[in-house]
Amino acid sequence: MTAMAVTSLIPAARASELSTAGGASPAWSPVADDAQDIVYTASRRAEPRAWLRSTVWLVAAGLHPEAGPSTLVVAEDLKARMDYRRGIAIYDRDGIVRRTGLSRATVTRHVRVLRELGALVWLVHGSRRNLAAPGAGYMATATIYGAVIPPAYDDAMGHRLTGMGYEGRVCGVTPAGQELAVAAAAARSDARRKGHRRTGRYRGSVRYGVPAQRERETGPVDNPAVDSPSSQACEPHSPGRYHRAPAVQVGGGCKDTSRERASRSTDRSPSFKISYNGDGSRRTASQTRRGIGIIQQVRPRVTWTQRADLRELEVALRPRTDAGWDFQMITEELHSWHLTWQPAHPAAYICSRLAKQATAEHQTAAAEVAEGWDEQAASGPLAASSPDLVRSVLDGLAEGLARYSARQAELGLDDLTNQSAAADMAAFLNSGTGAPA
Repeated sequence: MTAMAVTSLIPAARASELSTAGGASPAWSPVADDAQDIVYTASRRAEPRAWLRSTVWLVAAGLHPEAGPSTLVVAEDLKARMDYRRGIAIYDRDGIVRRTGLSRATVTRHVRVLRELGALVWLVHGSRRNLAAPGAGYMATATIYGAVIPPAYDDAMGHRLTGMGYEGRVCGVTPAGQELAVAAAAARSDARRKGHRRTGRYRGSVRYGVPAQRERETGPVDNPAVDSPSSQACEPHSPGRYHRAPAVQVGGGCKDTSRERASRSTDRSPSFKISYNGDGSRRTASQTRRGIGIIQQVRPRVTWTQRADLRELEVALRPRTDAGWDFQMITEELHSWHLTWQPAHPAAYICSRLAKQATAEHQTAAAEVAEGWDEQAASGPLAASSPDLVRSVLDGLAEGLARYSARQAELGLDDLTNQSAAADMAAFLNSGTGAPA
């Protein structure tokens, strides 16, 4: 876009007119160098379209003596390359020079003007320092600008802001700002109406936008098949989207029907879901009511289960409720998991956790069977009376000590004492202390 094409974007009103019509304050001053950074700026972030409207207003207001049509040319180039939502663009000075035809000095000067107007802020300060690794080509960092709207524009438009600096946002308008917005909307409506009148649609003409006199001079379009009312070769326009579907040919017999499909039952499946217990029996309504009653007492006591549906929790905890667990036992088990996070799907997590426990118990039982472990035989001494238990333990100790002494003798080693430990243990067993009652 050239400077001549952008000149039309600048309104005719200047600073003197705007100051009397609710415009910018005449006490405007350029933004200081340290306030042209994103950290210290007083301007708010803007999207590209709103930013370009505010930039046009800033240039038209005559706030900066060096602002002019070339400023808008540079702004238009930046706006075309900005991120749509955040208003971020790479400087690319050489690219602006190539696309706009302006000189490098002019582009540099008008970018500085935009910064001093408060319409641009530095996001990244570019550097010409070579950051490439040794042996690699030259590499520097690019300058990145952010589109912002200064407080002068918001004050003139009657915008109410929330937040400060770059994170500020428009949250409303003042009464004066409302009047300005209504007037601007009316002006845009008038402009569109005048544009329609200028390009007009003449009903007497075959083509829209072409005057009837010119149409009479050039003659009608040579299309006799359409213009002739007696033409029967043309079809009327379709009222909407449709497709021509061929007629359905219905054939008899089962030629194209598989034998499995032909023999399939046509009985409809029940509309309700049937639940079954672990042993394969059908689950009754009383069992479901009992499980829900237990879960109603569990869910308020376990925080991370409260986001789950009651029915889902009842299904997930059926292995415990069917085993006869009450709400206290289930609550204690869920607390014993010590969860420090909130599962997104508590019922699914409980199902997974209980399935892992069941798998581990099954593997342990299978290992015990493979090793020949007899739980009844192992627990027999614990079930015996106290004298019998003492006697069996001492007999085991005596047998062990005797085997130890024999092993020491085979190795040629002597006991630490001259007395035989096995003989002492046998004497103790024969005494009244170790004898069974």
